Amino acid sequence: MISYNKSKIILKKSKIEIKDEFISTNNCLYRVTAKNIYVNSSHPLGDNAAFDGYAIKSNDTIKLNKKNNKKFEIVGSIAAGKKPFKKKIKKYQTVEIMTGALIPKPFNTIVPIENINFYPNKKNAKYILLDKKISKFAHIRFKGSDYKKNDLLISKGTILESNHILALKTLGIKKIKVKKKPNILFFSTGNEITDKEKISNWEVRNSNCHYINSLNENFLFNFKNGGIIRDNQSNLFKLNISKMIKSKVDLIVTSGAVSAGKFDFVPNVVNNFKLSNYFKSVAIRPGKPILFAKIKGKSKAIFGLPGNPISSAACFRFFVYPYIRSLLGIKDENSFKAILKNEFIKKKNFTRFLKSKLSTTKNGKLKVQILKGQESFRIKSFIQSNIWVMLPSGKVKFKKGEIVDCFFPNHSNKSLI
Repeated sequence: MISYNKSKIILKKSKIEIKDEFISTNNCLYRVTAKNIYVNSSHPLGDNAAFDGYAIKSNDTIKLNKKNNKKFEIVGSIAAGKKPFKKKIKKYQTVEIMTGALIPKPFNTIVPIENINFYPNKKNAKYILLDKKISKFAHIRFKGSDYKKNDLLISKGTILESNHILALKTLGIKKIKVKKKPNILFFSTGNEITDKEKISNWEVRNSNCHYINSLNENFLFNFKNGGIIRDNQSNLFKLNISKMIKSKVDLIVTSGAVSAGKFDFVPNVVNNFKLSNYFKSVAIRPGKPILFAKIKGKSKAIFGLPGNPISSAACFRFFVYPYIRSLLGIKDENSFKAILKNEFIKKKNFTRFLKSKLSTTKNGKLKVQILKGQESFRIKSFIQSNIWVMLPSGKVKFKKGEIVDCFFPNHSNKSLI
């Protein structure tokens, strides 16, 4: 049995190759960028109005004050999406301009509509009246003030979300290079596992398969259900590994049959293949029997998860998911911190993943309660939880008020770092 930290080192050394592909930005949500994306044109494309108002030349207002006001003749109107007119502008002339409209030269500042007095009146406006100096460049969005051409827009290894799509579409970027999604082939194991609706008291519904399948968008993979392998079908599992080596499948993930029981065939079958990296059993709870193997000379790997639902969920979250992130070139995920609301005692040399409830106090502090019912068969506490607390090895007692590491159960912590 190895430590959790040692297992992470082995996983880091056991990367398999995931290729790149070009896709439309229409379909890039939750994909991972394979290279840096740079801006292909300035944004904004030209100097434009930040407010509805009237464009003027600031020099025309230098000598204006309450006692010395001036009428500015309205000589046109420019709407957003309209080409600015090319008209010779005289002193003390102005144009009405709408938000987003390009500002024609020689105008260089804007007076917002709320600050305008019309002459002779608003209904029959021929002039605007100004009685103070107006500074240059007021209420103007300058060309390239947001992004200049060739600026870095999105870094390599970024999970693309809706805000990225808005930027890509705003800047007219149609195609980008992303990492392909890893292909996972999943097998449930055991004579007790069933897909039937009505079950006997000795049977177990095939929930782990559906749970992991439900994560495939947030956790960046393609999922294929390989079905159920029975206790006497170890040769079938061996055949499927052989097929996987020659196929487009990147990872085989199993649930069950990884412990030390009579029918726990997964480790023996996996060890029939030439492996470059391997571990079996990690000092964690839940999920101690977890297995990992990389096929030697091939970009293929295998995870054997325990069969109990919470063990399987925890091991996927803290082993398979970080491994997938690494394959896709995403930076290591950071925990976020919360204040522990209740004491917890564990074995010193074990890392614990604990079903917990995160909340906020009135003064904005994050607090987390480790729930009762931490056994790996209990789903009630998993339903009640909204966070995993990870307590590291090397310590037995965690006191109320200590700061602990937290991870969301069904998506990345990325949004908080």
